[in-house]
Amino acid sequence: MFEHFFQCPYCWEEVSMLLDTSVSQMYIEDCEVCCNPIQVHVEFVNGELESFSAENIEQ
Repeated sequence: MFEHFFQCPYCWEEVSMLLDTSVSQMYIEDCEVCCNPIQVHVEFVNGELESFSAENIEQ
């Protein structure tokens, strides 16, 4: 597992997520601060974080 810090696209607070380094995925998770849904897209290559995005689902 890998802890990644990023800024919430709603409340702009810094939050963190634990990411599974064995799989690339796209899912929706609520912000731990403001509880709004965030679309998360994570890509790992050979266990290394290749890309991460956390977007407002209302775009």
